[in-house]
Amino acid sequence: MTKPVELSYFSDLLCVWAYVSQIRLDELRQNMRSQVRVSYHFVTLFGATEQRIGEGWKDRGGFDAFSDHVLEVCAGFPHVEINPQVWKSCIPKTSAIGHLYLKAAQNLEAAGELSPEPVIEFAGHTIVEELAWRLRCAFFRDAIDIGRLTNLYPIGQALGIPQAAMAEQFDSGAAFAALEVDAGLKELHKLEGSPTYLLNNGRQKLYGNVGYRIIEANIAELLERPEDQASWC
Repeated sequence: MTKPVELSYFSDLLCVWAYVSQIRLDELRQNMRSQVRVSYHFVTLFGATEQRIGEGWKDRGGFDAFSDHVLEVCAGFPHVEINPQVWKSCIPKTSAIGHLYLKAAQNLEAAGELSPEPVIEFAGHTIVEELAWRLRCAFFRDAIDIGRLTNLYPIGQALGIPQAAMAEQFDSGAAFAALEVDAGLKELHKLEGSPTYLLNNGRQKLYGNVGYRIIEANIAELLERPEDQASWC
């Protein structure tokens, strides 16, 4: 039996392209669950939104213009819901807090404190995968500021994630260390943005609004020609 293809998925919680692309990742896991193993990494592109959007979009209208851009993007993807207050009345200072919360949950999963198994009630997501999705929905659909830690704990609690254990991940620095590892991988592989799919030990990189069939074809090729097979070159 061919071993599963390793896919590293890099995204920022506040990236609208990662939000609209989630459906492709879900379809991939549904269609090729036993053939692909996905690891999730978080790149903090919106680490300082005042700088990235407030200053970066200053000549184009600032946060209001960026909000209009995000609304326009989502209008082309009817499978997602978007709140008109995103980047207007709801302006997170950073995506880093959400990423730290997710790294803490991943650490608990690795330690056996959270189940890594798919949950039927979560459409086949694991607890950590469902947490990531709910954090994205909290911002884009519900206009909740996920840059505030106090807004994240109720979302985790609803999934049965032990909040004392999560707090210890912050207090000990373990969540920060895990996020730093992701930052190092971003630099190592020279990743341009979010979302990015990394395959074949970094030799295949799919970045941005990539269609499902393209992702599937890249994985199918690796399944047919394993990465350790000799190259013609």
